[in-house]
Formats: sequence, C-alpha cells, structure tokens
Amino acid sequence: MPDNGHPGMTGAFRLPADTTTGPVRLRVADLDRSLGFYREMLGLRVAHERKGTVALAPGDDAPTLVTLVETPGIRRRAEGTPGLYHYALLYPDRLDLARTLFRMFEQRVPFQGFADHGVSEAAYLSDPDGNGIELAADRPREQWRRENGDLVMYTHALNVTDLLRRVDGDPWLGAPAGLRVGHVHLHVSDLDAAESFYNGVLGFDVTSRSYPGARFLAAGGYHHHIGINTWARGARPADDAVAGLIDFSLLTAAPVERAALLAHLERLTAVEMSGDDPAVRDPDGNVIRIL
Repeated sequence: MPDNGHPGMTGAFRLPADTTTGPVRLRVADLDRSLGFYREMLGLRVAHERKGTVALAPGDDAPTLVTLVETPGIRRRAEGTPGLYHYALLYPDRLDLARTLFRMFEQRVPFQGFADHGVSEAAYLSDPDGNGIELAADRPREQWRRENGDLVMYTHALNVTDLLRRVDGDPWLGAPAGLRVGHVHLHVSDLDAAESFYNGVLGFDVTSRSYPGARFLAAGGYHHHIGINTWARGARPADDAVAGLIDFSLLTAAPVERAALLAHLERLTAVEMSGDDPAVRDPDGNVIRIL
C-alpha cells in the first residue's frame, strides 16, 4: 500500500487490514458513580471485576469494551491539555444508536453536541469524570466520498429528529450485541510528531489531512481508527493525578499478525508491558496495548 508520501514512513510495513481499535482503560474517581452511568445509561454489563477495577461489555459473552480503574482523590483533567478527546462506541446500525439516544434523552443525560460526519452520525457526551465519549453509527462504505486522495469527513448538523423517528416505540434493551470501540481520538501536542508515530511506526494509513487542526488514520480503508488534533494545547498533566485514559488497544485477528506487528515495533521503538500485554507509547505518552 502507498505510504502517503509522509517522511515519517519507515519501510513498507502496514497494519493488517482487519486491525481494529479495542478496549480502553480509564482512571475514574468513584467506581460506583461511574458504574451507574455506564450500566444505566449505556447498558453495558459487568464482565469481570476485582477490587477497584471493573471490565464492561455489551453482553455476558461479549468482549470487554471499557475497563474502569478507581483511583480515589484524582481530579478531572484540566481543559486545554493533551490526552483523551474521546473514544467512540460504534453501534451496529442507526436503529441501535437511535434507541440509545432516545433512552438517554428520556433520562435527561446532557449531551455536548451532535454531528453528521458524512461517513458516520454521532453524538457526544462525557462520563462522570469528564472522559469524552462519542456514540456513533457508520454510513455504508459505498456512501463515503473521496476528494484529492482524502476521505471526505466534515461536521454538519445531525438531523436528530430523523434519527429518533426510527425508534417508533421500540424498547431499549441495553447495549446491543456487536457494539464495539470504533476509534480513539486524542488531543496531541504536535500533529507531525503524532502522525509520524501512528503512520510511520504503528503502520496506519492517513485517511484525511484536510480537517483543520486534525488528522485521521486507519487500517483497511476504514475512515479512522485514530484521530489526532491540536485543538487543546498546554502542559501535560501528571498521569496519576487526573482522571482519564490509562491506555487503549489495537486488536489483530491472528497470532501471526500480532507477532509481525510486535517484531516491527521492536525494531523502531521501545516495547514495554502494560499489565499482561506488550505496549508502546506515542510521543505524548499515550499507551497503546497490542492485543
């Protein structure tokens, strides 16, 4: 595959086409408070737990999407600092997204915004610790457009009324089967340095550089698994003092793919352990586990 002409590109390594983003781990101040939100508003279920840590999934036999790690006494991350902008929970279709939004409107959950991105429809909110969440459903790939080599993504007003009209009395039954982490979007301190890492080291393709102050990267022709932006600037907070992202993960479909990715990464950057999993750090210190 082409290297997008970026000087940070090293060799011809590209992530396998079936690579996806996987579970995120978040530091929270009050586990009971966070569980109330994730279970009652998003319909996630406790997959497993141990003291101070709970893994959440859409169903009893479904993969973990979010792990909450309680750290009492931490504060919210300050505005204007690098770190998690949001992670996306990607719904299987518009109806599943609409049912969840309808449920949340009934419960008067505050939203930060709604957007039609061309490739997807999305709603934005935060959990009780200020961790950003995007609730999204993709449009069919045949409807995605490209201009001058970039995938066309924009932020237009979402027709929320049209979306909710699909519910038509259907009951909300919690998180649907097939719900997954669609992407992770980060505030970074330097776009070029972050792109060099995610494109040149990890092996994502750049899908769009046309959005002001942001770039988007993906594997397998997806619109984006990683978003990076410089919309917030400032000193990086101490990781152990604030709520926010502990790490996120990449999922490969087969052990041979994971082995090839790890061998590639070991040639280019430091590979460490995050829990039981090998991991790397981006230029801002965000930790990416390889699952």
